[in-house]
Amino acid sequence: MMEEINGRVRHSAYGHRIERTQSPLLAYSIPIVTILLGSLSPLLPVIASAPLLPPLGYLFFLSWRLVRPGLLPLWAGIPFGLFDDLFSGQPLGSAIMLWSLTMLALEVIDNRYPWRNFVQDWLLSIVFIAVYLVVSALVAGFNHGGVRLELLLPQFVFSILLYPIVAFVVGSLDNFRLRRVKRTA
Repeated sequence: MMEEINGRVRHSAYGHRIERTQSPLLAYSIPIVTILLGSLSPLLPVIASAPLLPPLGYLFFLSWRLVRPGLLPLWAGIPFGLFDDLFSGQPLGSAIMLWSLTMLALEVIDNRYPWRNFVQDWLLSIVFIAVYLVVSALVAGFNHGGVRLELLLPQFVFSILLYPIVAFVVGSLDNFRLRRVKRTA
């Protein structure tokens, strides 16, 4: 009856909508791949006398956690932090500790304030980025006798300004990973 009135009710440009479902491969792999690719950013050929490149792996990790709070498990900071430690040049365990503490702190904040908007997430990310950069610098420079925190200012400003772009990319990738694809079985 309904198809007689409007023949396009059950059809789309891609065929039947009933035969479409989300791909588990896309749903689980896209967040993991983006965080791991972000952690590989220290391998880019950027030569600077002071830290300039933001911690992209941490920005993607933080963005995925803020955009999709239940997506990453609470223990996800351990493997992602280990991978980041292997490529960032930081002492082994620093990113593991910082990323795990980030997950724990965000879990507490989500339990206390479950509804936030983008501005609040951006302010929250500014705090987390500042703590991450300062503690990373202190851990990395602990053996060398001193750390000049004013050298982190360009990296901090660049990270803050880059966060909305990273959050937009994560939101777009989230829409892509949840897109329905044709079911093969």
